[in-house]
Parts: sequence; structure tokens; C-alpha cells
Amino acid sequence: MTILLFGATGSAGGSVLRVCLADAGVSEVRVIVRRPTGLVHPRLREVLHDDYLRYDAVRTAFAGVDACFYCLGKSVRQVSGEAEYRRITHDFALAAAEALRAASPQAVFHYISGSGTSLTSRFMWARVKAEAERDLMAGVDAVCWRPGSIDGVPSASEPFGYKLFRPVARLLLRPFPSVYITGTDIGRAMLVATRQGVRNRIFENAEMRELAKVG
Repeated sequence: MTILLFGATGSAGGSVLRVCLADAGVSEVRVIVRRPTGLVHPRLREVLHDDYLRYDAVRTAFAGVDACFYCLGKSVRQVSGEAEYRRITHDFALAAAEALRAASPQAVFHYISGSGTSLTSRFMWARVKAEAERDLMAGVDAVCWRPGSIDGVPSASEPFGYKLFRPVARLLLRPFPSVYITGTDIGRAMLVATRQGVRNRIFENAEMRELAKVG
């Protein structure tokens, strides 16, 4: 199985990358990144790219792919406003999904969204994520994942507050399947869903933790 991964230098994506590389059933992991991951592995192929709305220059990276794990994103606290958040959260994801459909039409697109996502939410981030889910599911039968508090690998790009909160979340939230999940379990759940042929589906946090146990 060949996996295309976005967000490999982030906390969730970095965890998913390590799960994929450790899985004997994954023959290659291609990562689209702005900067190197710093990892060296015989089944890892890094593709440096900085325009997440256009992929003509790296079209071959999308060919012969079985699944795309889209883990790219930013906290709403890290952007200047709705326009920037929408471009990163919605527009980047749709562009990647369209490139995948053109080069590997049978591949499945997995999108990390977030717990609380809703088109009618009073929170901008939740509405934008819901619009991305809606458009991805309508366009490419995407599988959407709604994690709560993600306990992933440390990342240079994550907000400082996340670093401080991680040990607390690990201690206090782990017993609650609806609000806590490790990045490792996200990766495992994505691989299980890919192997099961799941399409056009939303997984909430508790479902993700259960699915991860299968793998």
C-alpha cells in the first residue's frame, strides 16, 4: 500500500507518519512538505513543495497512491482571521483531493477535521471544517476524522500552549474516549479504514479509538 501524507512535520501528522512507516503493509510513504521531516527511512519519500493550491510540479507524487492521509492544518489561534483559516483548512484540502482524484482516481482521501465540527456552530473554525468535510465527501467520498484532544509527537509548529497542556491532557483526559486520542491511534484507525474500504464516512473521537484497536 502506498500512502501520500500531508502534515508530516506537525504533531498529528508526525505521529501518523511513524505509524505508517512501522506498518509492514505500507510499501511507501510519500510526504508533501515545505521542509524536511528529519527522518530517514527506506520507505519514506519526501517531496518538497510550497504551493498547496497547485500541484502540477509534483503531480507524479500523487500517482499510484492507495490513500492520502491529510493531516495538514493550523489552530485558529495561529492565523490572522477567517480568510487565512479557510484557505488552509478548506482550500488546501480541496486542492489536494482534486490532485489525488486526477492522478489516482481509486485512492481514498482521509481528512483530519475536529470534534465539534458543525455547519451551524457559532465558532468560525467549526463551520469552516464542516464546509471542508461536506465538500470533500461530495467531491471524492472522503473519510473525515473528528479527533478531540490529540496527544501527538512534539512539533515545532504547534502553539506553545499545546506543549504545556499535553502532559495534563494525557493524565486527565485519557480515560475519556470521546475527548482524548493519541496521534498513533489516528494513524492506526486510518490504516484500518483504508484496508476495510471505508468511504464517505465521518468518525468521531470515540469511534476512532475503537477502530484503532482493530489494527
